[in-house]
Amino acid sequence: MASYYNNETIIYLNGEFIRATEAKMDFYSQSLHYGYSVFEGIRSYKTEKGETKIFKAVDHFDRLKNSAEALNMPYTWDTDELIDITYDLLKRNNLQDAYIRPVVYAPANMSFNKNPESFIVIETWEMQPFLGEKLIKVMTSSFQRPNPKGFRIEAKAGGHYVNSILASQEAKAAGYDEALLTDINGYVAEGPGANVFYEKNGKLYTPPPGNILSGITRATVIEICDELGISIEEKLFTTDDLKQADAVFYCGTAAEVIGWNSLDETVFPATWENTISKKIQEAYKCKVTEKEYHKTTEPV
Repeated sequence: MASYYNNETIIYLNGEFIRATEAKMDFYSQSLHYGYSVFEGIRSYKTEKGETKIFKAVDHFDRLKNSAEALNMPYTWDTDELIDITYDLLKRNNLQDAYIRPVVYAPANMSFNKNPESFIVIETWEMQPFLGEKLIKVMTSSFQRPNPKGFRIEAKAGGHYVNSILASQEAKAAGYDEALLTDINGYVAEGPGANVFYEKNGKLYTPPPGNILSGITRATVIEICDELGISIEEKLFTTDDLKQADAVFYCGTAAEVIGWNSLDETVFPATWENTISKKIQEAYKCKVTEKEYHKTTEPV
């Protein structure tokens, strides 16, 4: 198993910087028993100037607050304060290229009553792109995303990710790199931890909000498309539609932008290096490290 911390690792826990090995939580926490928590996945990067920069820090910590409020979890922290704490935490752990995980969790509560308070922990560690850097083989999962009327789909909630774990483990057990989940109506939704885009005849398509967690990286890809003059459309589509694509990619904070080799047994025909999707992948890497890139899809 991966090692996320050692004896020297520092975390932020409820107002204090402490060693990860000394951290404690209540085993009667409503979060442990019922998955009642919210979290964020954030990355920091060493920029072209050598500085440490948390990518879209405000967006992520604002979403943490919105997720907590969507789940009726008391939330008392200020976004700017949490960003400052996180930069301090990165410095204490001597990290620049890092993954950052804040979690808001509940106190001891075996009932379903609303809690009078919430707790927070922020952890950091080194992590390579979540799905690697090679084109991935994806399997259509037998699992679907939950009915949005049954959950707050817009919230990044801990309990939602049991669905993600089941789908991902199923795909890997079958020899694939990752899963693709559909929604309750059978339309393509997203990956276990990433949004999906496909390219066809020079245009990009992606599922609309409603049955997906509309990610911050997804929004960044849309920004890049606007900068590069790439046409993009949000629409519903099936896995059969997806198999007619020229190229496909996942995007997410942990995964960054990662292309697909295939879906089930269908291999996508375009050479990845020659796709618009590849240009988006390169532009994303430049954006997160604050490196200049050519804002055109034409050859330079």
